[in-house]
Amino acid sequence: MSAEMIEFAVNGTSARGYLATPESGAGPGVIVLQEWWGLVPQIKTVCDRLADAGYTALAPDLYHGEMAEHTEMDKAGELMTNLPPERAAKDMLGAVDALLALDACSSGTVGVTGFCMGGLLALRLCALGGDKISVAAPFYGAPLGDDSIDWSNLSAKVEGHFAANDDFFPPEACEALAAQLRDMGKDVNFHVYAGTSHGFTNEENPMGAWDEVATRIAFDRALDLLATVA
Repeated sequence: MSAEMIEFAVNGTSARGYLATPESGAGPGVIVLQEWWGLVPQIKTVCDRLADAGYTALAPDLYHGEMAEHTEMDKAGELMTNLPPERAAKDMLGAVDALLALDACSSGTVGVTGFCMGGLLALRLCALGGDKISVAAPFYGAPLGDDSIDWSNLSAKVEGHFAANDDFFPPEACEALAAQLRDMGKDVNFHVYAGTSHGFTNEENPMGAWDEVATRIAFDRALDLLATVA
């Protein structure tokens, strides 16, 4: 596995991201979207794990160099609130195109995963990216109550992973969104993990919610889904 920060084109400007490549030199592409903390080491570790599993993973730096420590929840909230939606959309779409153009990406589509804010953005990206994105595995994040999203281009198979106890993204509201998308003919299924709280797959445990057993089940399911990226 090798990893580096790369720069990629975005609508006449540029953005940066963390790219992890498998030991074989190439693998199916996966976009990894950050939590509200930013492109922190833990998100880079997710990319590294995906590379170890044979994928070429790219995490765009949506905050353009800014990040918050796990002790700085107010700052993380500010960074998330102040993230310009249009810029985030362009950066994510630019990351998809950049990943697909790499020799290290062996697939004609990409998979997407993300956590918290990144889970929400993963679903938005599926709607924006259309058939460039074949599967998505959002974790405890969804665009609830956002009527601005045009879901008509969503063609990815979506399998989400949500906490049973989550004030940020209540499972009932998340399941209502999944049902709405299924009614539109979309292939969307959300798993809710009993006894878990928001952030349960983050091994650095910033929210005091890490659950090793639920994490293993959720990641195994996500990897099974990503295995269908082609």
